[in-house]
Amino acid sequence: MRLSIIGGGGFRVPLVYRALLTTAGRDASARCSEVTLYDTAPGRARVIASVLAAQAAGVPDAPAVRIAESLDDAVRGADFVFCAVRVGGTAGRVRDERVPLAEGVLGQETVGAGGVLYGLRTIPVARRIAARVRALAPDAWLINFTNPAGMVTEAMAAELGHRVIGICDSPVGLVRRAARAAGADPAEVSFGYVGLNHLGWLQSLTHRGTDLLPGLLADDAALASFEEGRLFGAAWLRALGILPNEYLHYYYFGRETLAAAREAAETRGEFLDRQQRAFFAAAEREPERAPELWERTRREREETYGAEGRAATGGWQRDSCDLEGGGYERVALDLMRAIAGDRRARLILNVRNAGAVPALPDDAIVETVCDVDAHGAHPVPGLSPGLPELGLMLQVKAVERATIEAAVTGSRSAALRALALHPLVDSPAVAARIIDAAAVPGR
Repeated sequence: MRLSIIGGGGFRVPLVYRALLTTAGRDASARCSEVTLYDTAPGRARVIASVLAAQAAGVPDAPAVRIAESLDDAVRGADFVFCAVRVGGTAGRVRDERVPLAEGVLGQETVGAGGVLYGLRTIPVARRIAARVRALAPDAWLINFTNPAGMVTEAMAAELGHRVIGICDSPVGLVRRAARAAGADPAEVSFGYVGLNHLGWLQSLTHRGTDLLPGLLADDAALASFEEGRLFGAAWLRALGILPNEYLHYYYFGRETLAAAREAAETRGEFLDRQQRAFFAAAEREPERAPELWERTRREREETYGAEGRAATGGWQRDSCDLEGGGYERVALDLMRAIAGDRRARLILNVRNAGAVPALPDDAIVETVCDVDAHGAHPVPGLSPGLPELGLMLQVKAVERATIEAAVTGSRSAALRALALHPLVDSPAVAARIIDAAAVPGR
């Protein structure tokens, strides 16, 4: 099996390769023989390749690693293509954050105005990648890591249909933490989950025929033992009756999170821009230290993840068990094994709705529980979202579709609609100023 990673100079790539070196990743039915890296910044790809070489040292039959010279070279003949690009780099993310903040609204990579700006810049590139996959590797499966994952996956599906699947580590992290807080082994629970990417809710958590969620929601000490419980607070979680994805904090506690963001010395994007520039510069100067530098940088990145939300809720540190990775790469590996080996797996994925949420179009990308086999990912029938959750989903899906329209057609009106309709912007005047300040192309 051949895996190509578009955005192969990305910081998360060693996590994926490390997963491929595990016992599960070396399963004969889905063994990866070659990993191809492609990045528009070849120097970054070379640094990451040196980290992978260190990881593979002493591992028999580790997947070979090569660096492709072009997108077509990377894609041609692949069985799986991971798309993990950051159009505009970390400097683009900084602009996506700072322009909205200057207008008094949230700037964040995937949520609110920042997410719309990132989508406008990313979707045209993602569509071109999908088109080359369709032309050069029509039997390949494209697994999308690129944010904003929901709208980017939906844009790619116009080219690839069901053969593009979006993944995110937030839902699996929520399930894992909630199960541990409820006293159950995460590997032994089943779950109900529905929403959009970064806008989803855990509806049930079942262990040996018993739904653990009501008991968890009633237990103050258990809720205080994991991230989402501390982030949202026991009173609000009991009022909701379900567990929200961590990104719902931007919606439910918008004022507090915005205040924390405006008071912070730097945005998340500014931190990552500074950190990653330092890492790649040091790794290029001292390539023999690249693996050590990568691990140190990765650890710091995990420790500071979600800092705005933690600051808005009193300040607290992430649990040590959430700092080791095991999110994106674990979902990706399980997904590849299920498809390549025709081994049924149940995962939370971003796929076409196909009736899972009756109020949404069948071709809309939703994030929900899926059964995966050799034919792809299939949404599992589950509970419909409640009215408050559905209301948010419908509004944000309208924003996503307007963003895709604007990115594909260059329509300023669609871009204005995407920004102004977002519940965290809610002003056409502010939306228009953000469009102008961000120099969004359009007509």
